[in-house]
Amino acid sequence: MKLVISAVCSIVLCAIPALAQSKAAKDAGMSDQEFLNFAAQTDMVEANLGQLAETVSDSQPVKDYAQMLVTDHTGDYKQLYNLAVQANLNLPHAIDAEHNKAIGPFYKLKGKAFDHRYIQEMIAGHTKAIEIYKKEAQDAQNATVRAYAAQAVATLEKHLDGAKALEKPMP
Repeated sequence: MKLVISAVCSIVLCAIPALAQSKAAKDAGMSDQEFLNFAAQTDMVEANLGQLAETVSDSQPVKDYAQMLVTDHTGDYKQLYNLAVQANLNLPHAIDAEHNKAIGPFYKLKGKAFDHRYIQEMIAGHTKAIEIYKKEAQDAQNATVRAYAAQAVATLEKHLDGAKALEKPMP
């Protein structure tokens, strides 16, 4: 019995530094691969929801905003693809299950109900993305990834401002 307890204690003591290292790595931010995955999923989701908005929204300003997102995020995905090749990283080619689940409810909405949820999601999503991109612009391991993240912030801020403007009542 003492041998079993000693073995368990030894394993636990050996595992503590590994657990601390993984927590430190997590606190340090994303890896470049994780960031590219995030950015690609964001681009695909924004383009997908933008296409949906163009068909189910009753508001021309929302449709115009959605078209801007489709154009910008489709172009950004192409830029990300080139960046991934250059940095020898992988890029997802389809929306993953987690993001598909998140956008699923949008397909049940139309008109003003869609517009309200879409605008709120665009504000929340772009706010989160700006925070992540700014951090990656400082912390990315690859200089090209850092430069991409830094230059993309302006576009994301434009999208956030556009969503906030749609939130305000029309005159």
